[in-house]
Parts: sequence; C-alpha cells; structure tokens
Amino acid sequence: MSGDDGLVTELEEFFSAAYVPAIALLKKEFPKRRSLIVDFVELEKWNADLADLLLMQPDKVIPAAKEALGRCGIVKVYDYEPHVRFANLPNTELLVQDIGSAHIDRLIRIEGVVTKRVETKPKVKMAMYKCSNCGATYKVEITKSSKPMAMCEVCKKKIDFAEEESYFVDMQMAEMQELLERLKGGAPASNIQLMIEDDLVNTYNPGDNLIINGILRIRLPPQKAKMENVYLKYIDVVCIEKMQKDFEQLEISEEEEALIKEMAKDPNILKKIAASVAPGIYGHEKIKEAISLQLFGGTKNKMLPGGAPVRNDVHLLLIGDPGAAKSRLLQYVADVAPKSVYVSGKSVSGVGLTASAEKDELGDGGWVLKAGALVLASGGIACIDEFDKIDDRERAALHEAMEMQTVSVAKAGIVARFRTKTAIIAAANPKFGRFNPNQYPADQFDIPPTLLSRFDLIFPIFDVLDEEKDRELARHILEPHAGIKSEKRVFEDYIEKDLLRKYIAYARRNINPTLTRDAMERISEYYVEMRKLGRREGSVPITPRQIEGLIRLSEAAAKSRLSNSVEMEDTGKAIKLFDFALKQIAMDAATGKLDIDIIATGQPKARTERFALILNIIKDLSTKYDMIDINEIKSAAREFNIDDNEANRIVEQLLDKGEVYRPKHGFVKLLDKKG
Repeated sequence: MSGDDGLVTELEEFFSAAYVPAIALLKKEFPKRRSLIVDFVELEKWNADLADLLLMQPDKVIPAAKEALGRCGIVKVYDYEPHVRFANLPNTELLVQDIGSAHIDRLIRIEGVVTKRVETKPKVKMAMYKCSNCGATYKVEITKSSKPMAMCEVCKKKIDFAEEESYFVDMQMAEMQELLERLKGGAPASNIQLMIEDDLVNTYNPGDNLIINGILRIRLPPQKAKMENVYLKYIDVVCIEKMQKDFEQLEISEEEEALIKEMAKDPNILKKIAASVAPGIYGHEKIKEAISLQLFGGTKNKMLPGGAPVRNDVHLLLIGDPGAAKSRLLQYVADVAPKSVYVSGKSVSGVGLTASAEKDELGDGGWVLKAGALVLASGGIACIDEFDKIDDRERAALHEAMEMQTVSVAKAGIVARFRTKTAIIAAANPKFGRFNPNQYPADQFDIPPTLLSRFDLIFPIFDVLDEEKDRELARHILEPHAGIKSEKRVFEDYIEKDLLRKYIAYARRNINPTLTRDAMERISEYYVEMRKLGRREGSVPITPRQIEGLIRLSEAAAKSRLSNSVEMEDTGKAIKLFDFALKQIAMDAATGKLDIDIIATGQPKARTERFALILNIIKDLSTKYDMIDINEIKSAAREFNIDDNEANRIVEQLLDKGEVYRPKHGFVKLLDKKG
C-alpha cells in the first residue's frame, strides 16, 4: 500500500467485497442515514496491516475510507456528507484514567458513562472567504491544524468570512466518566471530554453506558487557565456503540454456564445465596434473603394496557439502631452488584441524586444538566446510607425516581427527563438515637410516609439484649480472627462473590419469568384474606400497591432458581418475607393489629379515627363552652376507651396542626376558620 491512492483503492476493494448490501442500503436512505458502520474484525480479516494502520494513523485511513466510499457512489449531497465509522475495536481494557500522551492521534476504544451533554452548535468544515477589495475567493478545508484566514493573498487587504457559502456540521461536546464497576481500590472516577459531530449528536443521553471509539486529540486550555506547554485532552469521536446492559454484561464461559445451571438445581439455592450475602455479618437472615431477591429483580420490560411501563426493580429500606451492620450490608450490595453507586449521609443532595445544572465549561458558558447518582446507577443498584439525613426538599425528587423510574428536571431554563431504572437499598437511623418498637415508624424517622410507601420491604433492625444471641454474635466475630471455622453454620460452602455475581447476571439476562395460574391465585387469595382480616378488625393491612411488590418478589424468587415460570413456591417465599416485614413495621402497638396505614399515611387507621373522635368531642363541647377544659375532653374520651395520655397527645397534635389554640393554660378553643 504505497501512497494514499493505493490506500483508497485497497479500501474500495474491501467495501466492494464485504459491504455491498450495507452500501446499497446507505445509497437508498442517504442523507437520512449518513454513516457506513465497518466492523474492525472484518477489516482485520481482509488486511491485518491495514487494520493496524487504522489504529496507529487514523487521520490517514479514515479520510481514505471516506474517499473510497465516494468511489462506491455515495457522495456529498447538499450539506450532507457520508461517513465511515469503525466499530468493534479490540478491547484493550483501557481505563479513562490511563489515557495519556502515548495515545495522542491514535484510534482508541474506551467504555464509560455519559455524565454531561451540551447543546449542539454549528462547526465550520469548509470555509469560504471573499475579498471585498479585489473580489478574490478562497475555499479552505478546516482541519485540526487550520487557522482562520486574516487577509487576502492577492491584495493583502482584510478578507471576509462568507458564512452563507461555507459548509457547517452539527457539533456537540459531552463528558464521559469511568464506569464505577471498573474502578479498584477506591480510586476516584476519571472523566474525559468528547467531541461528537454530525449524525452522532443527540444519539445518547446522560446516564447511558457507551463504548466510544475515537481519536485522542489535545488542545490548549482556555486563556484564563492557560499553562505553558500543558494541553487538555479530548476524544474526537469516530463511532458510538451502546452497551446494551441493565445490570451488566459479564463474560460467562461455557463451563461457568454449566456450573450455574447445576447450582440452580439445588432446592435450597435461594437460602444458599442469602447465606452468601455479607457472610461476615451475623444473623439478619430475612434481610439477606430480601437483598438476594433485590439483586435478581423482577421480570423486565412489562407494560400495562395503554403502554405504561411496570417497575421491576425492588426497593428496600433498613431502619434501626446504630451499629447494627446496616452500612456494611449496603457496602456489600454495592460491591457485589457490577453496576452500583454508593452515597452516604448529608453529603447527598437532591441534585447529587438526580441531576444538577452547571455552567457549561465545554461550550459557551451557558447552563447544562449533569447526571446524578440515580441516573448513573440506572440499570443497577443505588445504595443510600443515612437516608433520613437527606433534606426534605432534595428527597422530594425521589418520589418520581422510585415509582416512575424517571427524573424530570426543570433548572436554569432547561427542561429534561432522565431515566433512573435503578433499584434502591437505603438505610436510616432513628431520630433519637435508638429504635423504640413501641412507637410508629413515622414518629421516629425523618422520612415522609409518601416516600416510605414506595419501598417494597421495610425492615427494622433492633439491638435486643439477649445473652445467648450476644454470645453467639461475639463468637461469630471472633472465630474468623482466630482462623476457626464455626461448626454451627448451616452453609459452610458460601458462593464466591465472582461466581455469585455471574449467577445473578446470567439470571437477569436470560430469565424472564411469568406468573402461572396457581401463583396468581395464591397472591389473589392472600390479598383477599388480608383485606377480610382488615375489614373485621377495622384496619387496612394491605393495599393494591403491595400486590405489585409481591409480584416483583415472586418473579425474583423464580429467577433465583433460573425458572421462567413463577410457581407457588416462589409466591410462598415472597409472602413469607412480606409477612415478616409487615409484622415488624406495620403492627399498631395500641391494638395489636396489622395496619399498612402506619406506612402509607404515617399513622394507623385507629389513631386517625381517634384523632377525628377527639376533634368531634371538642366541637360538641364548644357549643356549650367558650373555652373547653382539657379535663372535660379527657372525661368524654374515656367513654370511647381512649386513655388520658392518648387524649393528651392528640390534643397536642391538634394544637400543632392549628385546629385548636390555647387561650390559657389547661384550656383550648376551636379555631374559627370562616374568615
């Protein structure tokens, strides 16, 4: 291959041999479709030297490929130009943080997640200059080394840029961040700027995982930040490949696939997986089982009649005493899930979770949206520690993100919607340090009931003083330090983390279970029985929202055994878990009855009724007295089996809500709201 003409001829022969149907389709759809996608592997089979030259000198090969495409009959039409884009480059496992001077002007392949995308802008590709003095015209192709013409070469006078006769293409700057799952040892996620042109602009969104094939370029920093002999790097994008993965695309060998299928035959596989979740943490068997089901998730891509998507991700909330290993459980989930984001405490802001508006440093200094943690975790799991410490205004964005799995943003004049197809596991602590099982969750946690109800399962973690359990826990912690393997552990052969990750990945990728008739009837029967129980006892033990949660958990249980059918045993596991969590979190301490209103509205139905009853007593007494003695209210409340302490609490709540006010100590008066 001597000379550029030989290069063009070689590429023309390659296209004529391997891409005749693709070129015919491109001719038919041009200029709507403007790119011929060439598989690097095919080029390497045709001519290995040419493939190597493409990687080392892309600025020589890519223009030759475009010229060869022109010889095949696809040429520029009006302002539309054809492109040759090379995909499926060799995967060298190059990290964003390792891109350096050795890669300048080379064609490289990197994987990452898009964190920022700015508006498209016109970029001049062929500039036309006209001299108003002598009439000379110049047509200049703009390359990376081109500089604007300043004067006419004939008369040496100032020359004008003729915009209307110049050729422009769309250009867009973006920012890509290292995939979090590829980082080791707590290294910070590096990012790099991307320059995207023509038909590639707006073909991706912030939060998308992409493979970028492009040429590493360098440019001088902005004038205000200029440093002598130091350049900024960016990637001139040649081709964008979408990484089609929700959870991950781990490579699973045939031997590993056979092992995974063999493991699935174990009737106790879910218990074994649960035992392998954070094996260093003692107890919490039900919570570990729920985490296992969350990792599998429900059946993907289900739609309601009318086209509304159905959430398949399971949301979990752990609430309870400090030092109860909540954070350790979250960290394990973040570690085992190949795509995950872990955020903690007051460092989390609403924009940090969803999206933020930032000054556009890549473009003209306007505003641009940058994806937050839930968007970056889309297709994986978001672990949110210290969930109760997030500010109320910032937490409001989670309502949409958890149920609709989107984030709608309207900031700095930009209105956008991001995808947040993310499972959330969160941990929270009591307001006053320790969990009080005799109080309602809404009284003890700074989490609005509307958000609590979005979680499929809520687990309280109590620090119970029990000598036998404390001795066993101490032994569990101490024995590994002494190299002793406990004889009491049921599953000594824990599944290794890498194998567990591949097992979950295989299930999520290949298994999409559907409900059998028996499973549907079992869930329906459970729902109806719970509603009957509630009607008899005057409480609301379950609502339609919990049916969807049971379906998701049942599908996850079927996935855990690699079954495409949700059977009775799967719904049985889901119902047992749901019952366990419900009895822990939704039991009305005053009546001993299950009541989902404790989560859905912040207080049980019985308390709501008592609240209305006391308000009616005050209204009745206000017809007799101008000011009502609180002792009179207590006396009337006793007739309805409301004790004095409860009556006092409800009166204080009425004062807080502004329903009544205190004209003097020991008396209340109904607030006149007519004015």
